[in-house]
Amino acid sequence: MNISDKKYIQINEVGPRDGFQIESKFIPTPLKLEMINCLAAAGISQIQVASFVHPKKVPQMADAEKVVSGLPQKNGVSYNMLALNLKGVQRAHDCGITDLEIGASASGTHSEKNTGMSFKESLSQSIKMIRTAKKYHMKIRVGIQCSFGCHYEGPIPVTKVLHVARYLFDEDIDRVLLGDTTGMATPPTIAYVLEAIQKISAHTPLGLHLHDTRGVGLVNLMEGLKFGITHFDTSFGGLGGCPFIPGAAGNIATEEAVYLLNALNYHTGIDIGKVAACSHKMEAFLEKPLAGKMYRTFTSQNGSN
Repeated sequence: MNISDKKYIQINEVGPRDGFQIESKFIPTPLKLEMINCLAAAGISQIQVASFVHPKKVPQMADAEKVVSGLPQKNGVSYNMLALNLKGVQRAHDCGITDLEIGASASGTHSEKNTGMSFKESLSQSIKMIRTAKKYHMKIRVGIQCSFGCHYEGPIPVTKVLHVARYLFDEDIDRVLLGDTTGMATPPTIAYVLEAIQKISAHTPLGLHLHDTRGVGLVNLMEGLKFGITHFDTSFGGLGGCPFIPGAAGNIATEEAVYLLNALNYHTGIDIGKVAACSHKMEAFLEKPLAGKMYRTFTSQNGSN
């Protein structure tokens, strides 16, 4: 796959992190690794495998180091992880992680609940994390959480998102991800925020991390395409959601996002049927239907319809 192709869309699979973190039934390390291997075999070249957070706050991520140590090495597949504080950056370095996502929220209330830090403290910490990660020669992406609204605070002023973004652009990082953490985005808000951000983004690539809480995740993806966005976070089977947001729903499903992109003549290099097979395995373990729809149209035996 030629990633310089203007019709190529990079999918970053976040199911093993964002997808698993909200599940109360602990997913054993071997099964997590099996799912990561399954997703890589489906042609997904970027996979977010875990987060370095306190195990009491997010018990599902308590085995992050064990997951990293067991990652299958495949040509063309890169693994990234999420960190929310300096200790998380250090843990990532100690594990040999070279591709790191750092989280910074545009909502003070969400930041307090997610990291225990105020808006100002979180932004200051994020800059320290970026600089520390740079010393370790890591590839760095930063997600601006709640870019399109907050469950606790309601609409987030675009000026606040721009305030965070300016600090990040000054640090010359590899990518900024605008996160619809609480699933409040609509096509107009996607357009409004992207138009404002792109005026100041210079050469820093942007991406979208979309949730489907209100059923418009794929419509928001299409709006992002209009603004030239070529990087999207998705989660197999539509798994996911923030543990600190009541009623949180999963990311846009990988299967559905790839199906839509294919229909629009974009390329991802991803086999939908093989992703669906991963979703069926997780559905069987969790003993409940996943939020996604399209995986159900494939048989659980071989991932084909």
